[in-house]
Amino acid sequence: MTAYHAEASDTDGKEVLSWQGFGDAGRELAAAVAASGFRPQVIVAVARGGLVLAGALAYALGVKLADAMNVEFYTDVATTLPDPVLLAPLLDIDSIAGRHVLVVDDVADSGRTLQLVMDILLAHGAEVRTAVLYLKPTSVYQVDFAWKTTDAWIVFPWSALPPVTVG
Repeated sequence: MTAYHAEASDTDGKEVLSWQGFGDAGRELAAAVAASGFRPQVIVAVARGGLVLAGALAYALGVKLADAMNVEFYTDVATTLPDPVLLAPLLDIDSIAGRHVLVVDDVADSGRTLQLVMDILLAHGAEVRTAVLYLKPTSVYQVDFAWKTTDAWIVFPWSALPPVTVG
């Protein structure tokens, strides 16, 4: 697998997730959520990284309501803004009050993005849990459900190739 980011093009020593591995991971993560007894009514993806997993979990858990919170933090490989920033369009926060919400992202790296999202949703009265494919040991936010813990660079199947362009 060739990685899109130059820093990930050499996959030696990196965590490489294939599409098949993603499918298996999504089902295992859904099983962990279901086994916990938490029954999400809404799934909120942290865009962009959490979008694919959020869709998979929505289907696996039979959840019809899904939305996203657009957060920018990483501006390039290993380069971040000083703090995570919400981007428009914004989630209709008032509609989640009192609901069981599962927040989904691909990785809890620093954990600061998840912390921002959780602070917002909890302040508006939602009962919230978090699910990620990967948890980094350095994360400041301890997620509720993680498929795997790693400190390696992760090459995801959706970001392993450059964007499609015309011409």
